[in-house]
Amino acid sequence: MCTKTIPVLWGCFLLWNLYVSSSQTIYPGIKARITQRALDYGVQAGMKMIEQMLKEKKLPDLSGSESLEFLKVDYVNYNFSNIKISAFSFPNTSLAFVPGVGIKALTNHGTANISTDWGFESPLFQDTGGADLFLSGVYFTGIIILTRNDFGHPTLKLQDCYAQLSHAHVSFSGELSVLYNSFAEPMEKPILKNLNEMLCPIIASEVKALNANLSTLEVLTKIDNYTLLDYSLISSPEITENYLDLNLKVTLSSSESSAWLVYSTHWKTSPTPPSHPVPFVLPERSNSMLYIGIAEYFFKSASFAHFTAGAFNVTLSTEEISNHFVQNSQGLGNVLSRIAEIYILSQPFMVRIMATEPPMINLQPGNFTLDIPASIMMLTQPKNSTVETIVSMDFVASTSVGLVILGQRLVCSLSLNRFRLALPESNRSNIEVLRFENILSSILHFGVLPLANAKLQQGFPLPNPHKISFINSDIEVLEGFLLISTDLKYETSSKQQPSFHGWEGLNLISGQWRGKSAP
Repeated sequence: MCTKTIPVLWGCFLLWNLYVSSSQTIYPGIKARITQRALDYGVQAGMKMIEQMLKEKKLPDLSGSESLEFLKVDYVNYNFSNIKISAFSFPNTSLAFVPGVGIKALTNHGTANISTDWGFESPLFQDTGGADLFLSGVYFTGIIILTRNDFGHPTLKLQDCYAQLSHAHVSFSGELSVLYNSFAEPMEKPILKNLNEMLCPIIASEVKALNANLSTLEVLTKIDNYTLLDYSLISSPEITENYLDLNLKVTLSSSESSAWLVYSTHWKTSPTPPSHPVPFVLPERSNSMLYIGIAEYFFKSASFAHFTAGAFNVTLSTEEISNHFVQNSQGLGNVLSRIAEIYILSQPFMVRIMATEPPMINLQPGNFTLDIPASIMMLTQPKNSTVETIVSMDFVASTSVGLVILGQRLVCSLSLNRFRLALPESNRSNIEVLRFENILSSILHFGVLPLANAKLQQGFPLPNPHKISFINSDIEVLEGFLLISTDLKYETSSKQQPSFHGWEGLNLISGQWRGKSAP
C-alpha cells in the first residue's frame, strides 16, 4: 500500500510545483524595444552628450618625477593640474548588441586636445605655467552589462574595459616655453603611461555615477489625481543580435482610497481587478529606433483604477452645461431646461452620471473601443430640502478611442459610437423612451465626452530617457496590444513640455452636487 502511495505523492508534488511556478510568472504590461538604428543614432547623440560632459569634467591631477640626463639634472618633479579637455574627435565609434550579454562600445583613431596648468621643481629651477596636450591614437572597447536591481531599476556594469592612447605631445606656453619644449619629449612617455592607467577607472567611475542616478528614478509615478503608475522592470533586459527588449511591469492603481467608500454603495457588485497581463510578441521590425508595445492589460488597469477612484462620475447642472458645452444653435442647456420643465417646476436641475462597472476595454486590429456601463439620474433640490431623484436609468455607452502622441505622452480621446438604455426590448417601441434615449445620447455627446477628453489631454507618460523626444511616431492597434513605432531626437537644451489645460473649474468627482456654476 505504501509503495503505491509514494509515486502518487511525488506526482502531486510535481504538479503543485508546476502550478506554483506558472502562477508566479509575471508578463510585462509594456515592452520597449531598442533597435540597431537607435544605437547608431545613440553614437551621434552620445558624442554631443560626451562633449558637454567633458567640457564640465575636471580630470585628476598628474604628478611624477623624471631625470633629465642631457641637462645633467638628477630629477624634475612635475605636476599637471586643472586638466580639461577642450576638444576631441572619435571618428570611428560604434555600438553593437552582444546577444545575452550587453552592448559593446568601440572607438578607434580618436584624438583629444587638453589644456592644463603645470608646475616644475628641480635642484636648478622651479616654475609654473600653462600647457596644451595633444593625444592621438585613442582606442577604447568595453561592454556595458544591463541588469535590474531588486527595486526594478535598470543597472549598468562595465566589463572587459580596454583603453589605450598611442601618442601624446606636450606644448608649453610662457616666457621660457622654448626651453621647456626642448625637454618635453622625455616627459611625454610617463604622462602617456599615467593616462592609460587612468582611463578605464575614470570610465568605470562615470558608469558608477550613472547607476547612482538610475537608482533614484521614480518607478512609481503619480499620473493624475486618481492613479499611480508602476514602471518598474520585471526582468533584466533581453538582448539579441538586432535589438534590446525592456519588460516593464506597468500597473496602475487608485491613489484615492476614499473614493472607494464614497461610491461603493452605487455599485451593483464589487468590482473585480483585471487579470494579470498575457504575453504578447512585438513584430519583427527594424525601421524605427524604438518600438513600444502597450498591453491591453495596461488600459484595463487604468480603467479599473479610475473607476475605483470615482473618476467616471460626473454631476452637472444645466448652468454648467450651458456655460461650457454649447455645441450647436439649439444649445444643450436649452435641451436640459426643457426636460426640467417637463418633469418638474422647481429649480435647480442636475444630471448625475455614474459608472456602475469598470469600463470594458477591447483592442482588435485597427479598432480600440471602450464600453462604459453606467447610470444616469435626473435630480432636483427644492429649497430647504434634500436632493431628490426624478428619474434614474442604466445605460451602456460604446465609444471609440482615438490615440496620438503629444510631447512625451500618449493622449487618448473618446467619441460616441452607440448609446443604449438598459431596458427590455419590449419597451423600446415606446416613443417617449426613444426620445429620452436620444436626449441622453446628446448629453453624453455634447456634454460629458468633451469634459472627459479635456481631462484625458494630460495623457500617460511614455518611457523615454531624459532630453530624448519622439519624432516620426506611428500608432497601430493590434490584437491585444497597442504598438508605437518612433524615432528619437536628442535635445541639447531642455525644452518645456507642452502644458494641457482642461476644465479645472469643474469637479469630476462630485459625491454631492454643490450648486455652483463653473467659472
